[in-house]
Amino acid sequence: MWKDFFYYSRSERRVILLLLGLLVVLATFWAVCRITEPPGQTYQEDSAEIDSFLASVKQRELDYTKRRYTKVRGKEQPEAVLAVFDPNTADSFQLRKLGLPSFVVRNILRYREKGGRFRTPEAFARIYGLEEKQYLLLRPYIRIQEVDDRSGFPQAQEEKAFLASVQRIEKYPEGTLVSLNEADTAELKRVPGIGSGIARMIVAYRNRLGGFTHVEQLQEIPHVDTCLNKWFVAKGVPFRKIRVNKDGLDKLRNHPYMDFYKAKAILEYRRKRGHIKGLSRLSLFEEFSEKDLQRLSPYLSFE
Repeated sequence: MWKDFFYYSRSERRVILLLLGLLVVLATFWAVCRITEPPGQTYQEDSAEIDSFLASVKQRELDYTKRRYTKVRGKEQPEAVLAVFDPNTADSFQLRKLGLPSFVVRNILRYREKGGRFRTPEAFARIYGLEEKQYLLLRPYIRIQEVDDRSGFPQAQEEKAFLASVQRIEKYPEGTLVSLNEADTAELKRVPGIGSGIARMIVAYRNRLGGFTHVEQLQEIPHVDTCLNKWFVAKGVPFRKIRVNKDGLDKLRNHPYMDFYKAKAILEYRRKRGHIKGLSRLSLFEEFSEKDLQRLSPYLSFE
């Protein structure tokens, strides 16, 4: 029975052969067209598409960069208003008004806070983040005040008046001894060679220490010379000590002779083994050197 499905008459076989011949001719024609097609045409079309895509990507990157520098926290950055300024005295508002990015303004202020000073416009150009194009735009507007070589400060009239008022403070005569642990800033300023700034630093460091145990600790304060030691005497014991078995991490590491790792070692020992009974136990900690223990011993309480 299945042979009946494959039985064709003579006319049907002719039609089938004709169709097969047409398919062969069409396939041959298509193959010849593919072979004779110019080899660079497809490549050129693909290359054009790739170039177009890369151009669009580059344009998006440029647009993003432009938005990044023209927007600050979602707000349009105001148009720069160029005016004469001194990079040593201009505040953040003035610097931002000149068109400087916020991170460059922060770098300028941090540099000044650490005692840095721009002595020439070229020194200002070296601030981190300031682009050369922006510096060249601001260069004609930079005005740096002259500096007194003796004091290192601008010779503004108000500062001269301030220095004169400081000099009018009645100073102690030679041979006077001041209690280092009891003197306030007013009394400290009466010591020759001590002004408001150093007086405040001495009081602040004394509060962090818990009291001076010897006069030589003054040299641990920046800008305090040994010539000032002759004016002071350290009396009594520290008025505040480190409670080794009670204080938390912040109080422990806030002391000038401690740090995070020393404080962490104490807390870990307390958590695992309980109270620390004395200085000899701390000497077993690798975080504490012999010098550390000598400096800390007057300030430690093991109650």
